[in-house]
Amino acid sequence: MKNKITVMLIGVLAVMLGVAALSEAQTMKKEGLNARQKSIIPIAAFAAGGDMERLKTALNDGLDGGLTVTEIKEVLVQMYAYAGFPRSLNAIGAFMAVLDERTKKGIKDEMGKEASPMPAGKNSLEFGTENQTRLVGQPVEGPLYDFAPVIDRFLKAHLFGDIFQRDVLNWQDRELATVAALANIEGVNAQLQAHMVVSMHNGLTPEQLREVVSILKTTCGPKVAENAGIVLDQVLKQTKEKNMSQRHDDAANGGIFPRGNLNEAYARYFTGTSYLNMLSTERLLIGNVTFEPGCRNFWHIHHKGGQILLITAGRGWYQEWGKPARELRPGDVVNIPPETKHWHGAAKDCWFAHVAVEVPAEGGSNEWLEPVSEEEYRRLP
Repeated sequence: MKNKITVMLIGVLAVMLGVAALSEAQTMKKEGLNARQKSIIPIAAFAAGGDMERLKTALNDGLDGGLTVTEIKEVLVQMYAYAGFPRSLNAIGAFMAVLDERTKKGIKDEMGKEASPMPAGKNSLEFGTENQTRLVGQPVEGPLYDFAPVIDRFLKAHLFGDIFQRDVLNWQDRELATVAALANIEGVNAQLQAHMVVSMHNGLTPEQLREVVSILKTTCGPKVAENAGIVLDQVLKQTKEKNMSQRHDDAANGGIFPRGNLNEAYARYFTGTSYLNMLSTERLLIGNVTFEPGCRNFWHIHHKGGQILLITAGRGWYQEWGKPARELRPGDVVNIPPETKHWHGAAKDCWFAHVAVEVPAEGGSNEWLEPVSEEEYRRLP
């Protein structure tokens, strides 16, 4: 049994460390766009919009900002899929003129690497189907593609196979180019919205997309940036609602452990409905506690032993007497000292689950006190 408990605790801690590592990785990614990425945005926007004069300025800035010749060519070739061959061909012609002018001035630009050959054994359609699924996070299907299956095949084979398979640019660079291009084309907000979602799925942060909007304002003007900003707001709102729904569902199911049965043994010490699944009753008392939205336990004290909470799902609160409430999310750990008056429970609008580990101590006991006042609880967001 001791080994079983040890393995159980190791498993719980591994999950918690994994969530914490993910959170740290997400924090690390909240850096701004680099100079290369910033340079891609006006190049793609002006190429898609057909503004050759400002495109030439953007091309010079891009070369000076660290983009290679092959990287810029790759952006301009990709534009054929979003703005059409005429705009793409015009942009490539403008780039040729820029390079000629720079050569005459004695500027030697870095050519950069060429695309690797497509691996043998699969065709463009097969590669494109795999790439599209990875980019979006799921297979892409729907009534439009049922109505015109040939466009589905062209998208997969030509865009996501022939173009996105090429490794001159990574997928973040390609999505930046796509978002910038679509932002500077009227009437394609649905596609712009979809590619903003794909951008975040492939590692671009909301902060970086805000930076894209800011660059568009400087380069393409307030009208283009305002529309892109509105679309981004819609995407972020929908993403937040989707994430909230997923967290809600995860917590409602008990988090990483089964939810268990109604917490009848301690129901008189809870406001609202909770569920308890005792994971261990020998050597260590370990329980998975699940709270419905708005549910919380009464003020209470753990005498002598204390308690440790491992937050696994949803959103909740922990508060010690005389101190502000602390918001809890998956990956958080609460170490509750003995003799400390406190309470914990769910947020008003979300299920909440934590693993409670009782710290063993001779003569340890729990003292249940008064409920958390409705007025005090309702003040929490």
